[in-house]
Amino acid sequence: FLLPAAAAFNTPKPTDSLVGTSRRRFIENIASTVAVASSSLILSSPLNRATAAEDSLQDVYFGAGCFWHVQHEFVLAEKNLLGRTDNQLTSRTGYAGGFKTDSEGRVCYHNFQSVADYGKLGHGEVVGMSIPESSVGDFAVEYFKLFGTKGERADPMDKGGEYRSLLGLPGGKGHPMYAQVEAAAKDRGMTLVDGKGNDPDTLGKRLVYVMDSNKFPFYQAEVYHQYHNDFLSSAYGKEYNNLVEAAVADGRIKITGCPDRM
Repeated sequence: FLLPAAAAFNTPKPTDSLVGTSRRRFIENIASTVAVASSSLILSSPLNRATAAEDSLQDVYFGAGCFWHVQHEFVLAEKNLLGRTDNQLTSRTGYAGGFKTDSEGRVCYHNFQSVADYGKLGHGEVVGMSIPESSVGDFAVEYFKLFGTKGERADPMDKGGEYRSLLGLPGGKGHPMYAQVEAAAKDRGMTLVDGKGNDPDTLGKRLVYVMDSNKFPFYQAEVYHQYHNDFLSSAYGKEYNNLVEAAVADGRIKITGCPDRM
């Protein structure tokens, strides 16, 4: 998959002056082209995979601040815990936890056109994935590691409901593996509460909202936000960044219909 030259977007590497500042400011400092695409997406059905040993796959999501870093960590988890190869990865950045979309079913990142802004619609940044039901507890362990020893997300300088901590399971707390999720949270000193939708920030509270993903579904983020370098750390490398090309080509990542930097 190759983008046309007119739509190409070269992301500058974070400079020292930007490291430690808010991701929103980092985005605002990028000179970009805007391409409006043609369709929208709610988390897609699980894809055919070569790993026959996987049991029933379920769509879940996890959020803890900026989704760039979170996606990278769950890509590693898919490889390490499930033995997935690059073309089997399902971790995608996206939005969840709000009640609304726009009239076309879109949820989008902040954009100059003010189209379906995820913050205004009450959503938070998350990473969605399709994993075996029996692995939900293992992925929860990896998720709660993101909060460190102080129980705080990696980017506390990003504030607001868009960056709240939340996780989504089919059935929410009624999920068959919820006890394992709860145990993983307790081990890290975190508290789980029912998310009501459009929830406020969790900064400084050691708190994670549990969402029923059947009621609060996942909306995939724009192509630009997939396999992106995190602004807090060194670049993840071209091999990681280029995973987006194969994922778009084989349909694991869709064009969302939102204004996109490509």
